[in-house]
Parts: sequence; structure tokens; C-alpha cells
Amino acid sequence: MIKFKGITKIYGNDFVALDDVNLEIKKGEFVSLVGQSGAGKSTLVKLLIREEAPTRGTVYVFGKNVGNLNSKELPVLRRRIGIVFQDIKLLPDKTVSENISYAMEASGASDKDISENVPELLKIVGLLSRTDSFPKELSGGESQRIALARALAHEPDILIADEPTGNLDLLNTWDIVRLLLKINEFGTTVILATHNKDIVDNIKRRVITMDRGRVIRDQEKGNYVL
Repeated sequence: MIKFKGITKIYGNDFVALDDVNLEIKKGEFVSLVGQSGAGKSTLVKLLIREEAPTRGTVYVFGKNVGNLNSKELPVLRRRIGIVFQDIKLLPDKTVSENISYAMEASGASDKDISENVPELLKIVGLLSRTDSFPKELSGGESQRIALARALAHEPDILIADEPTGNLDLLNTWDIVRLLLKINEFGTTVILATHNKDIVDNIKRRVITMDRGRVIRDQEKGNYVL
């Protein structure tokens, strides 16, 4: 489903963010991508959605060379990938349901699909009671769960969670982790970029460890080891 082949990314003249990365992620996997700040995790994510291009190498997603996609094909690819960041970007002037509806409208969903699917998405994340609330009325954990619901609005094949628990307390952190595991059970490929050793060690899924732009360890059921 995802393949990074000989990927090198250099910023400016000499900062090597990624150094000859070769990596494959299969459909339906749950992968923890770990490493210290600056290891290259976020750069991989940007290359995956072609927010940036590699200096050398090729990124394949769904069997297609991402670098060759034209202006019509790229949005189609991005609609198949949901992303949740640590920095939650809910629209402050829209309610919870409107935040999700807006994402569905942007992906071309019909009014019928929106009216049917928004409540279902809120049920999945356990926040149906917050339908008419505004972001400022939500806790950090609730906001992150709404961000997850929004990322799922267009039924992505891949969900990328980039440090989604970084600003949360222990209880809310595990709520988000359980949601990600549940989403994975539905068949969605999940990539979790995290610094949290406890999460990685407890879920016992595939762990890819990065350091200074290189993959230094790839374990089928691993721990967070640096």
C-alpha cells in the first residue's frame, strides 16, 4: 500500500532530513513510527501526501508514484488519507457537527451522506452528545476525538496520527489510543507517529524506529528502544 524507495530529503545545502529510507507498509497494518524530534517522522508524512517532494527516491501509495500525480489526481489521493495532528485545527466558529460536515462537503459528499454519517462518526468517537458544542467548549481529549472523527469523515484507507496525544493527560491519551486501535480493526491502515514509550510498549504492534533520518530498527511486535 505504501512504499518509500531510496528516499533522501535534503533541506537547503546540507541538512539531511531523510537518508536513503526504504520502507513498506501493508494494507491494514498498525504501525508506530518512533524516534526523537528531528528523526524524520514528520518529513515522511509530508512526502506521503506530497506536501513536499523527495530530493531522491520514489514514494508509492496505492501502487502509484506520488511524484507523478497531476493536479487532478493528487486531491483524489489525499482524500484517501486522513491526518490528525497534535496541533488540533478545529474551526472555532463551527459546531462539532459542522466541523465534520465541512470536511465531508470538501470531499464531495452528498447532503444525505452527511446527515447520515456525521452522527455515526460521533458515535464511533463517543461524543454524540457534543453535536452542537463549539470547540471552545470541549476538553483537550474531546477536541482530539472530534479531530479523529473529522479525519474519518471521507472514509480514508490510511489514517496518519502525528503525535495525537502529545498535549493530553494519561486518561485521554489512552482513549485516543483505543480509538486508533478500533479504527484499525475496521480495516484502516494506521500510522502513529509518537514519542510515547508507554503507548508503543503496550499496544505491541509493528514499530519502526528512526534516528537522524534513517530507519534503524523495524520490529513486527516491538518496543520503543533508542
